[in-house]
Amino acid sequence: MNDSPDPIDPDALAPLSWAGVDDIVIVGGGLAGLFCALKLSPRPVTILSPTPLGDGASSAWAQGGIAAAVGLGDSAEAHALDTIAAGAGIVDENVARMMTAEAADRVADLLAYGAPFDRDLEGRLQLSREAAHSERRIVRVNGDLAGRAVMGALIQAVRRTPSIRVLEGLTAEDLVTEGRFVVGVIARPKGAARPVRVIGRAVVLATGGVGHLYAVTTNPQEARGAGLAMAARAGATLADLEFVQFHPTAIAVGRDPAPLATEALRGEGAVLVDASGRRIMAGVHPDLDLAPRDIVARAVFEAARDGGAFLDARDKVGERFPTRFPTVYAACMEAGVDPVRQPIPVAPAAHYHMGGVLTDASGRSSLDGLWVCGETASTGAHGANRLASNSLLEAVVFGARIAEDILGLFPAAPANLRAALPGLPASTPADGAAAAEIRRLMADHVGVVREAAGLSLAIAGLDRIRRAARDRDTLNMATSALLIAVAAERRKESRGGHFRADRPDADPALAHRSMLTLDDALAHLHAPLERAS
Repeated sequence: MNDSPDPIDPDALAPLSWAGVDDIVIVGGGLAGLFCALKLSPRPVTILSPTPLGDGASSAWAQGGIAAAVGLGDSAEAHALDTIAAGAGIVDENVARMMTAEAADRVADLLAYGAPFDRDLEGRLQLSREAAHSERRIVRVNGDLAGRAVMGALIQAVRRTPSIRVLEGLTAEDLVTEGRFVVGVIARPKGAARPVRVIGRAVVLATGGVGHLYAVTTNPQEARGAGLAMAARAGATLADLEFVQFHPTAIAVGRDPAPLATEALRGEGAVLVDASGRRIMAGVHPDLDLAPRDIVARAVFEAARDGGAFLDARDKVGERFPTRFPTVYAACMEAGVDPVRQPIPVAPAAHYHMGGVLTDASGRSSLDGLWVCGETASTGAHGANRLASNSLLEAVVFGARIAEDILGLFPAAPANLRAALPGLPASTPADGAAAAEIRRLMADHVGVVREAAGLSLAIAGLDRIRRAARDRDTLNMATSALLIAVAAERRKESRGGHFRADRPDADPALAHRSMLTLDDALAHLHAPLERAS
C-alpha cells in the first residue's frame, strides 16, 4: 500500500546558491521567525517565506495584542496563574512562569524595533483586558491593529538588517536530515520543475498553525500545518495535538478566512446574544462573556446551530466603533453590517493550535539541529486552552530563547552584508478538491464538538487522502489533519479546547500532556480494538 507521494530524489534537487551553509535557516516569516532572526543578528540568517513578508502570517492578523504584566498592581506571577488556570490542568507551570517573567523585556524589545503600542497622555502603555485575565494587561495598537502594526515594524527592522537574507516565494515541503540531525530544508518556488535544497547550520521552524485545515477559520491560507507534517515525517515528537482553540466570535458573513471580532470588544462590555436577544452566557459561566474561550465557543456554537449567535456592541461601544475598532468595523461594513446599530453575526472558527512540535524551554525539538517556535511549537505554555493574547507573547519569548541557544552553540560568524533578494511569485496551493475535503472532514468531525464515530470517519478519510496525495502540499495538509484527529480520538475525555460529546467530563487520570509521533499515529490506524475502547 502506497503511504505517500513518491519520495523526492535528492539528485533531482536544483542547487540553491543563495544561502550559505553557515546560515541559520528560519522557515516562516511571521512574528516568531522575524523576531528570532533579529535576535540572531549579526549571525547570518536566511528566512524562507511562501509569500511576501507579512502577507501570509497569522501574526499580522492578530487584533487583541500582547499579554504582559506591565501595569500598576499587576505581576508576572498573577499572569502565570491566569495562564495556568486557563490551560485546564496541563500547562507546564515552569514554562508559564518563565514566559510571563520575560514578557516585559520582550515588549521593551518590540518598542525598540518600532512597535507603536498605544500610550496614554503621560506616556504609559495603555492596557486592555481580555477573557480569563485577572488584570488589564493587553498591550495593544489602536484597539485592534496590534498584529499588523507589530509585524510592520519588524519587517522594516528585518529589511534594514544586513545579516538577514529574505527569500520570498519559497514554500518549504520537507526537512533535510542526516540521521537524527536536521541539516536543511527542501522548498519549491512557484512553477519550478524541481524543488531546491537550502542547507544551514541550524533550522528554525516557524511556519504557523493549522487553522486552514478547517472549513471555517480566522487564519490565512498558509496556516495549514506544513511545519507540523514536515517535522513529523522527520521523526520529531509532537505534543497536545488534540487541543485546537476555536475563537467564539468570527464574523459569520461567509468569507474565507472569516474576519475576526476581537475579544477586546467583550472586554469593553459587548455581549453575546442569541436570535431572540437572550444573553448566551447567562447561567453558563460566572464570568459570562469573558469566560475561557473554549466555554464561550461551545455556547456560541450551540446558539449558532439553533438560530444564530450575535455580538452586540451597540450599548458599550456604539458610536466609538469606527475609531476604537477600525479593523472590525471595516469588515462588518464591507459585509453590510453596521455594528454601531446592529448586532454582529458570529460563529466559532478555528483560530489557534495549542499543540505542535514538542520543544523544551530553549525551543529545541527532539531532533538535533531543529528548533521550533510560534504556533508550530508545543512548549507547554498553553496547556489545553490558550489564554487570550499569550500567542504573540510566546512567539517573541521563544524566538529570543532560540536565538540565545543557537548563538551559544554556534559563535557569531561575520555577515556578508547581503541585500534581500528580489521576491519570487507565491507558491501554488494544494490540490483544491483534496484540500476542500480535508477542511470539511475537520470541521464536521474534529471541530468544536467531537465524538468517537465522527473521529473514526475523519481518520479514515484523512488517511485515504494522505495515501493518495500526489503533491507535497496535499500530503502535508492530510498528514497534519490526520495527526490531530488521531490525538483527538486517543484522548477519551473533555478538556480545554478538546470537547468529546461522548466523553463530556474531564478524567483526572488524563490531566497530563499527550505525546505522539507519526509512527504512533499510523500504528493507531491498525489498532481498531484499542480505538473502540
